[in-house]
Order: sequence, then C-alpha cells, then structure tokens
Amino acid sequence: MLTNISNVLRACAQRNGAAAVVSARTYADFTNEATFEIKKCDTFKLDEGPATQVVLTRDEGLQYYRTMQTMRRMELKADQLYKQKIIRGFCHLYDGQEACAVGIEAAINLSDHLITAYRAHGYTYTRGGTVKEIMAELTGRRGGIAKGKGGSMHMYCKHFYGGNGIVGAQVPLGAGVALACKYQGNNELCVCLYGDGAANQGQIFETYNMAALWKLPVIFICENNRYGMGTSVERAAASTDYFKRGEFIPGLRVDGMDVLCVREASKFAADHCRSGKGPILMELQTYRYHGHSMSDPGVSYRTREEIQEVRSKSDPISMLKDRMLSNNMASVEELKEIDVEVRKEIEDAAQFATTDPEPPLEDLCNHIFHNNPPLEVRGTNPWSKLKSVS
Repeated sequence: MLTNISNVLRACAQRNGAAAVVSARTYADFTNEATFEIKKCDTFKLDEGPATQVVLTRDEGLQYYRTMQTMRRMELKADQLYKQKIIRGFCHLYDGQEACAVGIEAAINLSDHLITAYRAHGYTYTRGGTVKEIMAELTGRRGGIAKGKGGSMHMYCKHFYGGNGIVGAQVPLGAGVALACKYQGNNELCVCLYGDGAANQGQIFETYNMAALWKLPVIFICENNRYGMGTSVERAAASTDYFKRGEFIPGLRVDGMDVLCVREASKFAADHCRSGKGPILMELQTYRYHGHSMSDPGVSYRTREEIQEVRSKSDPISMLKDRMLSNNMASVEELKEIDVEVRKEIEDAAQFATTDPEPPLEDLCNHIFHNNPPLEVRGTNPWSKLKSVS
C-alpha cells in the first residue's frame, strides 16, 4: 500500500513539475546559515587581513544567487541583441565577474558611492537600476536609465557615477567623491573601480598620492581579469602585484571569483576607510568570459580551453550554488525556479527594450545642466538651434 502511495505521489510531482517538489519542502527543512572556510587574502602593509571563516545565511545566499544570475542572463541577452544589430556601438560585457559586484555591494551601504569604468552594466544593476532600464539604455530607448542617450558605457543612478569611457579617468573622479564624503563628515565612502589595463595610468598614481595625503575614505579596486583588451597582464606590467601598487597605501589581493571572499575583503576595506585610516587598495583576481568588447571574439589571445577551464573550476555562480546545495541551504528545484523567474524578467526587459520608442530629436540637449533655466544650444552650424531643459 505504501509503495502504491509513493508511486502516485512521484507521478504527480513529475506531472506538476518543479513547483510541486519545492512546495513539498518547507522553510524549516533547510539550514538557515552555514560557516565556510574561504581563501586567505594576500596583504600589503597590514597587520591582519579579512576573516577566513565566514557565515552565510540562506537568505543572503539566495539573494546573491538571484543577483548574479540576473547579471549573467542580462549580459547574455545583450550579446544576442548586439549580434542581431539591435544594440549598436561599444558594448563591454561583465559575465564571469559577477562575484565582484555582488560581493562589494553586500559589504557597503546604498548611501555609499561607486564609480567604475565602461564595463558597467552589472554595477548599474547592483546600485539600484532595473533590468528594464539597463536593457532599454543599451538599445537607446526613452525608457533607458540615461533616457537612451548614454548607451552601454554611460549609465547612472543615485550614488553611482558611471560608466566612464576614458581609461582610468574615473579614478581621480572617485577620489573627488571621497573628498566630498570627508568634507561633509557623513561617514560615507567611495568605491573606485578600474581594470588591470588602466592600472599603469599615471593619473591613478597621482590619485593614490592625493588620497593618502588627505586620508580620503576611498577603496581603490583593480578588477584584474588577466587581460587589458587583448594583452595579458604579464606582457603589460613589470609587476602584476596590483595590490602593492599603492606603495604607501595598504592593499589586499582577493579571489574575485568567490562572492564570499569579495564580501569579506570589502567589509574589511570599508571598516578601514570609515575608521579614518584613509584609502585602501584591493586587487580582485577575476575573469571575463566574453572578449574585451563585442568587437573582440576573445579567442585570438587566449584559448577556448582556458576559458572553459575557468568556467568549470571557478565560475562564481556555480561555486555559490554548490555551497548552498552541499550544506542543505537550498534545493535544486528552488534554484531552478529562480532561474526561470530570472529568464522571464530578462525576456520581458528585452521586449520592452525593443519596442519602447527612441528619444525624439528635441530631447537631444536636455539635462546638460541641473536645475537651470532653459537655454539655447548651437547645433551643427550657427543657424541650427536646439533647446536644453534641465
């Protein structure tokens, strides 16, 4: 009799799909939190580093998983739309590096500030932008986060300053934001991100000096994805110890593929800044799956086998998923349900991004200034006049 009942229940579950299986397990069936051993950070000019034993709650794990999956799926959809020539121009994708953005965001406050280079879609999302706004910006539509006038490299939202197209130029701007934080005495900080390709820029070293001199609350973060455009770090830098580049600024080298490593290191760095000790430098060792931009196939300077090896051994989403499943913090079916929800959100956003109207010509010069009376703007010749409204 029990066997028959079991068979009937199993058949029902198969017919009704994953939802039936998930509903059979209650919240009480799962482990609410677990402790993990993470990779030790390399340190520079620090007496101690971040913790190597960390606690992850089930809610945190599910949140990190959903956010990273959303970023991954969003970038894959952007790849598809670009190849269909719906997205045009520059487009730099972030898939593979999701643990960096999610780990940093888990360690700071939304009232803190963040500025990055042109690989900015992921940070736009973690800072509060919606998938719909980001996708519409990529396709140049009115519903985009910058009204369709910024595109891939120039997205902004509250306390997020882009999306900057000039290599390394965001670093002194980030120090300026940190100076404002110190001047206002609001206990806020600025996270200032750049890549290994920008790490040799002179303006970065000038900024290190100024930030150290004035003890600015800024976390300099080098996202080292091993290639500056198509040049490996070994061919571009006499020293690849980017976390030591500050010389007089303490530094950390972090496993950027592990969201928990990034979170703990970022917490450590944020505490350092908020305690009045001045700037700190972090190097996140990460990897991008796509080429430098959509015009780069990404396999002329590295092998497909190399990319596949990183995917199979170090993928940030797979790593978190394995941790949660092996510690009974979630079920396979529950995570699959999240995947389905994420895919639907991305598809809905893509639909909006391809049907929303483009901004009209009369909007071209709007928002040059904030809170300013309307003004005339010269067009391509002296007789062509446009209007700018704040």
